[in-house]
Amino acid sequence: MNQSNTPLLQAVTELIETKPAYFRIPGHRLDKGVSSRWTDQVGTAIFAYDVTETPLTDDLHSPEGAIGEAQRLLGELYSADQSFFLVNGSTCGNEAMIISAAFEGEKIMIARNAHKSALMGLILSGAEPVYVMPEVIDDWAIQGEIAAEAVRKAFAENPDCRALFLVSPSYYGICSDLRAIADICHEYGALLLVDEAHGGHVYFHDRLPAGALEAGADVCVQSMHKVTGALTQSSVLHIKHHGVGESVLERIAQNLQLVQSTSPSYLLMTSLDCARYELARNGAKMMEKALHLAAYARHRICKISGFRCMEGERLDRTRLVISAGNIGLTGYALEKILFEEYAVNMELSDYENVLAIVTYANEIEDMDKLVAACAEISGRYAGRDALRREDSYPPFPQLPQQVMTPRRAYFSAAETVCWQEAAGQIAGQMIAPYPPGIPVIYPGERISQAVWDYIECFRRDGRQIHGAGPNGRLDWVKVIGTETKSCKNAIDEI
Repeated sequence: MNQSNTPLLQAVTELIETKPAYFRIPGHRLDKGVSSRWTDQVGTAIFAYDVTETPLTDDLHSPEGAIGEAQRLLGELYSADQSFFLVNGSTCGNEAMIISAAFEGEKIMIARNAHKSALMGLILSGAEPVYVMPEVIDDWAIQGEIAAEAVRKAFAENPDCRALFLVSPSYYGICSDLRAIADICHEYGALLLVDEAHGGHVYFHDRLPAGALEAGADVCVQSMHKVTGALTQSSVLHIKHHGVGESVLERIAQNLQLVQSTSPSYLLMTSLDCARYELARNGAKMMEKALHLAAYARHRICKISGFRCMEGERLDRTRLVISAGNIGLTGYALEKILFEEYAVNMELSDYENVLAIVTYANEIEDMDKLVAACAEISGRYAGRDALRREDSYPPFPQLPQQVMTPRRAYFSAAETVCWQEAAGQIAGQMIAPYPPGIPVIYPGERISQAVWDYIECFRRDGRQIHGAGPNGRLDWVKVIGTETKSCKNAIDEI
């Protein structure tokens, strides 16, 4: 196929050039009906590309024309047997993988550092999760890779697992040994499903870790908006056949229709078409630039007193994990200072670190601004520890007791109790500090004291928690089948 083509962009442009009398959805009629409050700031041209299904523009749910060709071009670029555009983000791709792989009453292995979209897939499928814990990188207080030995042990104890679902690279750029893990999965006749949301770019440079498809994964999902030029919420799903779970792979296309909008955005799909085009033509150069910029900043930051950057063998080196703990700054404090005082926007922070995602679209000026800010902060805070808590966050807790499947718990009658009484109860909801959106407790699991203590650190410090109430506070929690004392007026005591 000719990777210089952008069939969907061409098709929508052709439609616009007919200057149609337009009676289809959406109601803004190409570039005519969007609020002038917006168009006065950004112009009108882009809005003409927000169209719907026509004989020229094809149909995502039954692609035969421009979308079908664009997806085939994408598949060829990634050496996939079949590829799909996703307009509901990688979340819908993760859901489709899980509900295709295991039905209610069947087992599926889930990495415990999986994004919360894995929980959504479990609720939809009804499958019984078997969790495998990631290793912990103590020096950085974050979860690391899923070890192949842990996967083999989990399969030996649960040989009837239909698939393994894991994340690689992680949010922090940490990759698992997917080649070894894929071999173990296939040995047990199970599929390897990879949430590769943060790794759509790794295929284009030999100094980046191997991509999931290259390493033997059967299905993977990539958020093309995270590190390439696609618009936010634009993702893709790839299938590679290895002679395992063929009936499952056949279900994925059908199940994508369950979790994707019936009104897909042509702006998002066109951005995927164009992002693929740029990667096909310039992917190696794009990644070389990102790697160079990240190395430039890493080298200089490591020379700043009190600062350090993560290193590692299986690490996406376009990511900068930075700690200023040696000068008494938590990651939370460092992110706040960088944002409010230096206009340096980091992707996330945790207790120990901040994360910068470096892409081809960054410039040397961005890196200089980050380095200069770190140097100045070092000079201001060296030797001080006022902003660093003495009671650091506890490590990520071990697996709590699973009393019922996430689906059964989600649809069970629950009552609301105050958070202070939650320890020992069976959770009726997910609780996930965000970012990175990894659930600490799943519905149907008993809230152990260790889990309660861990979550309490985030609640106490006012961190964002998915699963909290509408006021953003975790004052109340849903639990199942419990008898507790009355919590009347307890909110006033918290």
